[in-house]
Amino acid sequence: MELVSDYMSDNTLRHALNELTRKTFFFDFEDWVTGGYFEGDYIPYSFIEDGKIISNVSANRMTFLQNGVERNYIQIGTVMTDETYRRQGLARKLIEHVVKQYKDSCDGFYLFANLDALDFYDKCGFARETEYRYKVKEDFCRGRSKGECFVPVNTADVQMKQKYMDMIRHSAANSSMEQINKFGLQMFYTADMENVYYAKDMDCFIVAETEENTLLLQSIVCENKVALSDVLQRVSGEYRQCQLGFVPDLKDMDMCVAEKYDGADDYRLFYFGEQLKSIEKEKLYFPELTHA
Repeated sequence: MELVSDYMSDNTLRHALNELTRKTFFFDFEDWVTGGYFEGDYIPYSFIEDGKIISNVSANRMTFLQNGVERNYIQIGTVMTDETYRRQGLARKLIEHVVKQYKDSCDGFYLFANLDALDFYDKCGFARETEYRYKVKEDFCRGRSKGECFVPVNTADVQMKQKYMDMIRHSAANSSMEQINKFGLQMFYTADMENVYYAKDMDCFIVAETEENTLLLQSIVCENKVALSDVLQRVSGEYRQCQLGFVPDLKDMDMCVAEKYDGADDYRLFYFGEQLKSIEKEKLYFPELTHA
């Protein structure tokens, strides 16, 4: 058994990682890497035996502008072990290795734990934390139709996709918890452009969808700061509520209501490092498109 890391450009090792990822989480990284969206911030640490990845823990280098202060966190993700090799402490050894590697160069570690793995992360020394999600007050979901409406981006429009990618790299911070190095993860979620919309008069993209009369606004991508109210006034269609997938900017806070969120049926947030206590204290929420 050998420890290998930082190998996403190695086709043989990446394919071995993809095999375990498909078996465990039912997706792989191939299109993300070959499409040019991987930029080095996702770093796998894996045990390999006879050419097969048998356990993995990945370190995701995350740089956030958190209430105006730059923070460098490590998000731990794709924690998995082949079923034949489980209960041998392999994942825990990899987590300990990752923490040792980065503890002197980051502001803390966090992860989103599956509900069936909570005891495992407790035993690894991580602490649990509550986030705050934000809804737009109902009064601000009425009286729309100002300016040009956001229209779906044609998934076959190569030039518009390139404009979207360029804008992600240069986007202003329209959130109180904005990932600065967000290109890789944003494209992991939106490379198909299915839920990406554009408003020409604002020169602004959003990532959004509607479920049961609720607008799920996940991201605002614009080179200039824009008001949340101006964005909502340009979203067509019927919705009575708006759930944000990010923390609103300070200037937009009076439009929103904060609600404690523990991850519900999806996950629990764990952290390691005193600086990350600020997430609950400052009523923050890791943007949905930054979950690795």
